[in-house]
Amino acid sequence: NMARWTEKHIPDQSGRIAVVTGANGGLGAETVRALATRGAHVVMACRTLSKGEAIAAPLMASGASVEVVALDLADLRSVRACVTDLRQRHPSIDLLILNAGIMAIPRRTTAQGHEMQLGTNHIGHFAFCAGLLGQVTDRVVTVSSQAHRTSGIRWADPMSERRYNKWQAYGQSKLAN
Repeated sequence: NMARWTEKHIPDQSGRIAVVTGANGGLGAETVRALATRGAHVVMACRTLSKGEAIAAPLMASGASVEVVALDLADLRSVRACVTDLRQRHPSIDLLILNAGIMAIPRRTTAQGHEMQLGTNHIGHFAFCAGLLGQVTDRVVTVSSQAHRTSGIRWADPMSERRYNKWQAYGQSKLAN
């Protein structure tokens, strides 16, 4: 009978650098907390800096090493700026955790005109990862969802311009992950 894996099983992370997207809430914030309390320096890549700083403050007050950087995955200019900044400040990154995501929203588009869920959940993360991949020394983790089973890639209309279903668009974005 295999024991259930919990965050208590995370080994010492001292001396390691982790970058976590969507770190200002939910699973991202819990990932930051778990890694930081085990000694990692965690870079919190967040769209809303104030939310990220609110998560970071108590961690820093308890002695954890975290920093908050701006990243809007729905704007490839923001992705490029964040990548440039991180490449200059962190020549190596041990863990790149692609966690941020949006789910089942009304149809909108990114700054570059992509359907928002595919643009944020996949295209923005793909560009972010591609820009940092040369710095990554250990692993890249992409947080997906069982929703990937609910949709194929809609090759004839990947940006849902002809027909939009918020759940189908979400499923497609998770399958793309």
